[in-house]
Amino acid sequence: MSVKMKVNYPKVKQDSSNRVYVDFIHNDKRYRLFNGSKINCNIYPNSYPLNKRIAIANTLASEVYNFLCSGKCISQFQKSKLIKSNMTDMDYLDVALEKKLKENHSDKYKSMLRFVHRGLSKVVVNQNITLKDINRMLFKYSSGVSFNTVKRHLNVLLNEAVRFGMEANPMIEIKSKKTKARLHKPFDNINEILTSIKEYNKQLYLCCLMTYGCLLRPHREIRELTWSDFSDDIKYIHLSGSRNKSGRNRIVPVPSYVRELLVKGEPHHNIFSGKPQPLNKDYFKTLWSRFKKQSNILEQGQTLYSFRHSGAIEIFKRTGSITKLQKAMGHSSINVSLTYLRGLEIAELKEEDMPMV
Repeated sequence: MSVKMKVNYPKVKQDSSNRVYVDFIHNDKRYRLFNGSKINCNIYPNSYPLNKRIAIANTLASEVYNFLCSGKCISQFQKSKLIKSNMTDMDYLDVALEKKLKENHSDKYKSMLRFVHRGLSKVVVNQNITLKDINRMLFKYSSGVSFNTVKRHLNVLLNEAVRFGMEANPMIEIKSKKTKARLHKPFDNINEILTSIKEYNKQLYLCCLMTYGCLLRPHREIRELTWSDFSDDIKYIHLSGSRNKSGRNRIVPVPSYVRELLVKGEPHHNIFSGKPQPLNKDYFKTLWSRFKKQSNILEQGQTLYSFRHSGAIEIFKRTGSITKLQKAMGHSSINVSLTYLRGLEIAELKEEDMPMV
Protein backbone atom coordinates (compact mmCIF):
# COMPACT_ATOMS: atom_id res chain seq x y z
CA MET A 1 0.00 0.00 0.00
CA SER A 2 1.43 3.39 -0.97
CA VAL A 3 1.75 6.02 1.72
CA LYS A 4 0.50 9.44 0.75
CA MET A 5 3.01 12.14 1.64
CA LYS A 6 1.69 14.82 3.96
CA VAL A 7 1.51 18.24 2.32
CA ASN A 8 1.29 21.44 4.34
CA TYR A 9 -1.18 23.97 3.00
CA PRO A 10 0.63 26.87 1.25
CA LYS A 11 0.56 30.33 2.83
CA VAL A 12 -0.35 33.54 1.05
CA LYS A 13 2.09 36.37 1.72
CA GLN A 14 2.76 39.88 0.45
CA ASP A 15 6.10 41.63 -0.12
CA SER A 16 7.04 45.29 0.36
CA SER A 17 5.91 46.09 -3.18
CA ASN A 18 2.41 44.74 -2.48
CA ARG A 19 3.03 41.72 -4.69
CA VAL A 20 1.34 38.61 -3.36
CA TYR A 21 2.79 35.13 -3.58
CA VAL A 22 2.22 31.58 -2.38
CA ASP A 23 4.85 30.35 0.08
CA PHE A 24 5.43 26.64 0.84
CA ILE A 25 8.05 23.96 1.48
CA HIS A 26 8.11 20.83 -0.64
CA ASN A 27 10.76 18.09 -0.61
CA ASP A 28 12.82 20.21 1.81
CA LYS A 29 12.87 23.14 -0.59
CA ARG A 30 11.13 26.45 -0.11
CA TYR A 31 9.16 27.91 -3.00
CA ARG A 32 7.55 31.25 -3.66
CA LEU A 33 5.10 31.26 -6.57
CA PHE A 34 3.89 34.62 -7.83
CA ASN A 35 1.63 32.96 -10.42
CA GLY A 36 0.46 29.52 -11.53
CA SER A 37 2.72 29.04 -14.55
CA LYS A 38 4.86 26.38 -12.80
CA ILE A 39 1.81 24.18 -12.19
CA ASN A 40 0.23 24.82 -15.61
CA CYS A 41 -2.39 27.04 -14.04
CA ASN A 42 -3.48 30.35 -15.57
CA ILE A 43 -3.73 32.37 -12.34
CA TYR A 44 -1.83 35.69 -12.09
CA PRO A 45 -2.80 37.40 -8.80
CA ASN A 46 -0.56 40.42 -9.34
CA SER A 47 -2.32 41.35 -12.55
CA TYR A 48 -5.39 42.25 -10.47
CA PRO A 49 -6.08 45.48 -8.52
CA LEU A 50 -4.51 45.60 -5.04
CA ASN A 51 -7.77 44.96 -3.20
CA LYS A 52 -8.35 41.68 -5.09
CA ARG A 53 -4.88 40.16 -5.05
CA ILE A 54 -5.14 38.31 -1.73
CA ALA A 55 -8.36 36.60 -2.78
CA ILE A 56 -6.89 35.50 -6.11
CA ALA A 57 -3.71 34.36 -4.36
CA ASN A 58 -5.81 32.18 -2.04
CA THR A 59 -7.27 30.54 -5.15
CA LEU A 60 -3.72 29.96 -6.37
CA ALA A 61 -2.79 28.44 -3.00
CA SER A 62 -5.65 25.99 -3.31
CA GLU A 63 -4.52 24.99 -6.81
CA VAL A 64 -0.94 24.53 -5.59
CA TYR A 65 -2.15 22.36 -2.69
CA ASN A 66 -4.19 20.13 -5.02
CA PHE A 67 -1.22 19.93 -7.40
CA LEU A 68 1.13 18.74 -4.64
CA CYS A 69 -1.43 16.36 -3.10
CA SER A 70 -1.76 14.63 -6.45
CA GLY A 71 1.85 13.52 -6.10
CA LYS A 72 3.30 15.93 -8.64
CA CYS A 73 6.34 18.06 -7.91
CA ILE A 74 7.73 21.31 -9.24
CA SER A 75 10.91 19.69 -10.49
CA GLN A 76 11.84 22.42 -12.95
CA PHE A 77 11.23 25.33 -10.60
CA GLN A 78 14.37 27.46 -10.44
CA LYS A 79 15.08 30.81 -8.90
CA SER A 80 15.10 33.55 -11.51
CA LYS A 81 14.36 37.19 -12.00
CA LEU A 82 10.76 36.26 -11.39
CA ILE A 83 11.19 35.77 -7.65
CA LYS A 84 13.77 38.42 -6.83
CA SER A 85 12.70 41.02 -4.33
CA ASN A 86 12.61 44.75 -5.03
CA MET A 87 12.33 44.35 -8.79
CA THR A 88 11.84 47.53 -10.82
CA ASP A 89 9.41 47.91 -13.71
CA MET A 90 12.28 47.58 -16.17
CA ASP A 91 13.31 44.31 -14.48
CA TYR A 92 9.82 42.99 -15.12
CA LEU A 93 9.97 44.25 -18.69
CA ASP A 94 13.27 42.41 -19.22
CA VAL A 95 11.69 39.18 -17.96
CA ALA A 96 8.65 39.76 -20.19
CA LEU A 97 10.84 40.24 -23.27
CA GLU A 98 12.87 37.13 -22.45
CA LYS A 99 9.69 35.06 -22.19
CA LYS A 100 8.19 36.37 -25.46
CA LEU A 101 11.43 35.74 -27.36
CA LYS A 102 11.32 32.07 -26.29
CA GLU A 103 7.82 31.64 -27.69
CA ASN A 104 7.01 30.59 -31.24
CA HIS A 105 6.72 33.93 -33.01
CA SER A 106 8.06 35.17 -36.32
CA ASP A 107 11.49 36.81 -36.52
CA LYS A 108 9.80 40.06 -37.56
CA TYR A 109 7.55 40.03 -34.48
CA LYS A 110 10.46 39.32 -32.13
CA SER A 111 12.54 42.04 -33.78
CA MET A 112 9.74 44.53 -33.17
CA LEU A 113 9.51 43.54 -29.51
CA ARG A 114 13.26 44.12 -29.11
CA PHE A 115 12.90 47.48 -30.85
CA VAL A 116 10.17 48.78 -28.53
CA HIS A 117 12.01 47.41 -25.49
CA ARG A 118 15.14 49.38 -26.48
CA GLY A 119 13.06 52.47 -27.21
CA LEU A 120 11.40 52.46 -23.81
CA SER A 121 14.69 51.72 -22.02
CA LYS A 122 16.13 54.96 -23.43
CA VAL A 123 13.37 57.19 -22.02
CA VAL A 124 12.69 55.61 -18.60
CA VAL A 125 14.32 57.84 -15.98
CA ASN A 126 14.38 55.84 -12.72
CA GLN A 127 13.67 52.23 -13.81
CA ASN A 128 9.97 52.55 -12.96
CA ILE A 129 7.78 53.10 -16.00
CA THR A 130 5.39 56.06 -15.92
CA LEU A 131 2.75 57.38 -18.27
CA LYS A 132 5.08 60.28 -19.00
CA ASP A 133 7.79 57.86 -20.14
CA ILE A 134 5.36 56.07 -22.46
CA ASN A 135 4.17 59.36 -23.95
CA ARG A 136 7.75 60.54 -24.46
CA MET A 137 8.45 57.41 -26.48
CA LEU A 138 5.22 57.15 -28.47
CA PHE A 139 4.69 60.74 -29.47
CA LYS A 140 7.89 60.76 -31.48
CA TYR A 141 5.81 59.01 -34.13
CA SER A 142 3.74 61.43 -36.18
CA SER A 143 2.41 58.67 -38.41
CA GLY A 144 -0.71 57.06 -36.97
CA VAL A 145 0.30 53.65 -38.36
CA SER A 146 3.76 53.78 -36.75
CA PHE A 147 2.31 55.09 -33.48
CA ASN A 148 -0.23 52.25 -33.30
CA THR A 149 2.30 49.58 -34.30
CA VAL A 150 4.77 50.59 -31.58
CA LYS A 151 1.95 50.97 -29.03
CA ARG A 152 0.57 47.51 -29.82
CA HIS A 153 3.92 45.73 -29.39
CA LEU A 154 4.82 47.70 -26.28
CA ASN A 155 1.45 46.84 -24.78
CA VAL A 156 2.23 43.12 -25.26
CA LEU A 157 5.41 43.46 -23.18
CA LEU A 158 3.79 45.58 -20.49
CA ASN A 159 0.85 43.19 -20.07
CA GLU A 160 3.30 40.32 -19.77
CA ALA A 161 5.30 42.29 -17.18
CA VAL A 162 2.11 42.87 -15.15
CA ARG A 163 1.47 39.12 -15.12
CA PHE A 164 4.90 38.66 -13.57
CA GLY A 165 4.19 41.20 -10.85
CA MET A 166 4.65 44.74 -12.18
CA GLU A 167 2.23 47.08 -10.42
CA ALA A 168 0.16 48.19 -13.43
CA ASN A 169 0.26 48.88 -17.14
CA PRO A 170 0.41 52.68 -17.60
CA MET A 171 -0.64 52.36 -21.25
CA ILE A 172 -4.30 51.70 -20.46
CA GLU A 173 -4.88 55.47 -20.60
CA ILE A 174 -3.37 55.85 -24.07
CA LYS A 175 -5.69 55.48 -27.03
CA SER A 176 -4.71 54.42 -30.51
CA LYS A 177 -4.60 57.05 -33.22
CA LYS A 178 -7.24 56.99 -35.92
CA THR A 179 -5.75 56.07 -39.26
CA LYS A 180 -7.09 55.75 -42.75
CA ALA A 181 -7.24 52.15 -43.87
CA ARG A 182 -4.56 51.32 -46.42
CA LEU A 183 -5.94 48.69 -48.73
CA HIS A 184 -4.10 46.21 -50.88
CA LYS A 185 -6.12 47.06 -53.96
CA PRO A 186 -7.41 43.90 -55.69
CA PHE A 187 -6.87 43.23 -59.38
CA ASP A 188 -9.67 43.58 -61.93
CA ASN A 189 -7.38 42.22 -64.67
CA ILE A 190 -5.83 39.27 -62.86
CA ASN A 191 -4.97 37.28 -66.04
CA GLU A 192 -3.29 40.27 -67.69
CA ILE A 193 -1.21 40.97 -64.59
CA LEU A 194 -0.16 37.32 -64.19
CA THR A 195 0.83 37.06 -67.87
CA SER A 196 2.97 40.17 -67.55
CA ILE A 197 4.67 38.78 -64.42
CA LYS A 198 5.28 35.43 -66.10
CA GLU A 199 7.18 37.18 -68.87
CA TYR A 200 9.21 39.14 -66.31
CA ASN A 201 10.23 36.37 -63.86
CA LYS A 202 9.08 32.75 -63.54
CA GLN A 203 9.69 32.51 -59.78
CA LEU A 204 7.78 35.71 -59.05
CA TYR A 205 5.00 34.36 -61.28
CA LEU A 206 4.75 31.12 -59.27
CA CYS A 207 4.75 33.08 -56.00
CA CYS A 208 1.93 35.37 -57.23
CA LEU A 209 -0.07 32.44 -58.62
CA MET A 210 0.13 30.57 -55.32
CA THR A 211 -0.74 33.71 -53.35
CA TYR A 212 -3.88 34.00 -55.48
CA GLY A 213 -4.77 30.32 -55.88
CA CYS A 214 -3.68 28.90 -52.51
CA LEU A 215 -4.30 32.08 -50.47
CA LEU A 216 -0.98 31.73 -48.69
CA ARG A 217 1.06 34.73 -47.59
CA PRO A 218 3.97 35.34 -49.98
CA HIS A 219 6.89 36.51 -47.86
CA ARG A 220 7.02 33.64 -45.39
CA GLU A 221 4.43 30.91 -45.99
CA ILE A 222 5.14 30.61 -49.73
CA ARG A 223 8.82 31.57 -49.71
CA GLU A 224 9.64 28.89 -47.11
CA LEU A 225 7.72 26.03 -48.75
CA THR A 226 9.57 22.73 -49.14
CA TRP A 227 8.49 19.72 -51.18
CA SER A 228 7.76 17.82 -47.96
CA ASP A 229 4.97 20.33 -47.28
CA PHE A 230 3.06 18.90 -50.28
CA SER A 231 1.06 15.70 -50.41
CA ASP A 232 2.44 12.95 -52.67
CA ASP A 233 0.09 13.96 -55.50
CA ILE A 234 0.83 17.69 -54.91
CA LYS A 235 -2.90 18.34 -54.44
CA TYR A 236 -2.52 19.69 -50.90
CA ILE A 237 -0.09 21.75 -48.85
CA HIS A 238 0.24 20.92 -45.14
CA LEU A 239 1.50 23.75 -42.93
CA SER A 240 2.06 23.38 -39.19
CA GLY A 241 0.98 26.12 -36.81
CA SER A 242 4.57 27.32 -36.47
CA ARG A 243 4.68 28.03 -40.20
CA ASN A 244 1.69 30.34 -40.57
CA LYS A 245 0.38 33.52 -39.00
CA SER A 246 -2.75 32.03 -37.43
CA GLY A 247 -0.69 29.57 -35.38
CA ARG A 248 -2.95 26.70 -36.43
CA ASN A 249 -2.26 23.71 -38.66
CA ARG A 250 -3.52 24.32 -42.19
CA ILE A 251 -4.30 22.04 -45.12
CA VAL A 252 -4.50 24.05 -48.33
CA PRO A 253 -5.76 22.73 -51.69
CA VAL A 254 -3.46 23.32 -54.67
CA PRO A 255 -5.40 24.26 -57.86
CA SER A 256 -4.57 22.42 -61.08
CA TYR A 257 -3.15 25.57 -62.71
CA VAL A 258 -0.56 25.70 -59.92
CA ARG A 259 0.15 21.94 -59.90
CA GLU A 260 1.06 21.91 -63.57
CA LEU A 261 4.00 24.23 -62.80
CA LEU A 262 5.39 22.10 -59.96
CA VAL A 263 8.03 19.43 -60.47
CA LYS A 264 8.69 17.71 -57.17
CA GLY A 265 12.25 17.73 -55.86
CA GLU A 266 14.03 16.45 -52.75
CA PRO A 267 11.65 16.42 -49.74
CA HIS A 268 13.53 18.94 -47.62
CA HIS A 269 14.53 21.23 -50.47
CA ASN A 270 12.89 24.61 -50.86
CA ILE A 271 10.64 24.75 -53.94
CA PHE A 272 12.25 28.00 -55.17
CA SER A 273 15.92 27.67 -54.22
CA GLY A 274 16.25 23.92 -54.81
CA LYS A 275 18.28 23.79 -51.60
CA PRO A 276 17.48 23.14 -47.91
CA GLN A 277 17.71 26.90 -47.28
CA PRO A 278 14.94 29.20 -48.57
CA LEU A 279 15.60 32.36 -50.56
CA ASN A 280 16.37 35.45 -48.49
CA LYS A 281 13.39 37.06 -46.76
CA ASP A 282 13.34 40.12 -49.05
CA TYR A 283 13.62 38.13 -52.28
CA PHE A 284 10.04 38.48 -53.52
CA LYS A 285 9.71 41.97 -52.08
CA THR A 286 12.70 43.07 -54.17
CA LEU A 287 11.46 41.30 -57.31
CA TRP A 288 8.03 42.90 -56.94
CA SER A 289 9.55 46.38 -56.53
CA ARG A 290 11.58 45.91 -59.71
CA PHE A 291 8.59 44.59 -61.62
CA LYS A 292 6.46 47.48 -60.41
CA LYS A 293 8.96 50.05 -61.72
CA GLN A 294 8.85 48.67 -65.25
CA SER A 295 5.13 47.83 -65.36
CA ASN A 296 2.54 50.13 -66.92
CA ILE A 297 -0.54 48.12 -65.88
CA LEU A 298 -0.25 48.15 -62.09
CA GLU A 299 -2.38 50.65 -60.18
CA GLN A 300 -1.53 52.52 -57.01
CA GLY A 301 -2.05 50.40 -53.90
CA GLN A 302 -1.58 47.07 -55.68
CA THR A 303 0.96 44.85 -53.93
CA LEU A 304 1.93 41.19 -53.73
CA TYR A 305 -0.83 40.79 -51.15
CA SER A 306 -3.35 42.04 -53.71
CA PHE A 307 -3.26 38.52 -55.21
CA ARG A 308 -4.38 37.07 -51.87
CA HIS A 309 -7.08 39.71 -51.58
CA SER A 310 -8.25 39.08 -55.13
CA GLY A 311 -8.46 35.34 -54.37
CA ALA A 312 -10.48 36.11 -51.24
CA ILE A 313 -12.96 38.20 -53.22
CA GLU A 314 -13.33 35.39 -55.74
CA ILE A 315 -14.09 32.85 -53.00
CA PHE A 316 -16.62 35.10 -51.26
CA LYS A 317 -18.39 36.00 -54.50
CA ARG A 318 -18.71 32.35 -55.50
CA THR A 319 -19.68 30.90 -52.13
CA GLY A 320 -21.16 33.81 -50.18
CA SER A 321 -19.82 32.01 -47.10
CA ILE A 322 -17.77 33.85 -44.50
CA THR A 323 -17.00 30.51 -42.81
CA LYS A 324 -15.44 29.11 -46.01
CA LEU A 325 -13.54 32.35 -46.48
CA GLN A 326 -12.21 32.12 -42.92
CA LYS A 327 -10.96 28.56 -43.48
CA ALA A 328 -9.46 29.36 -46.87
CA MET A 329 -7.62 32.42 -45.57
CA GLY A 330 -6.43 30.71 -42.40
CA HIS A 331 -7.92 33.40 -40.18
CA SER A 332 -8.00 32.69 -36.45
CA SER A 333 -11.65 33.80 -36.15
CA ILE A 334 -14.62 34.87 -38.23
CA ASN A 335 -14.23 38.36 -36.75
CA VAL A 336 -10.91 38.67 -38.58
CA SER A 337 -12.63 37.65 -41.81
CA LEU A 338 -15.37 40.23 -41.27
CA THR A 339 -12.75 42.92 -40.86
CA TYR A 340 -11.03 41.59 -43.95
CA LEU A 341 -14.22 41.91 -45.99
CA ARG A 342 -14.65 45.52 -44.95
CA GLY A 343 -11.11 46.13 -46.10
CA LEU A 344 -11.92 44.50 -49.43
CA GLU A 345 -14.79 46.96 -49.90
CA ILE A 346 -17.37 44.22 -50.46
CA ALA A 347 -20.86 45.46 -49.74
CA GLU A 348 -22.38 43.54 -46.85
CA LEU A 349 -25.91 44.51 -47.94
CA LYS A 350 -27.50 43.89 -51.33
CA GLU A 351 -30.25 45.96 -52.90
CA GLU A 352 -32.83 43.28 -52.11
CA ASP A 353 -31.87 43.53 -48.42
CA MET A 354 -33.02 47.17 -48.25
CA PRO A 355 -36.52 48.21 -46.99
CA MET A 356 -39.40 47.78 -49.44
CA VAL A 357 -42.29 50.19 -50.02
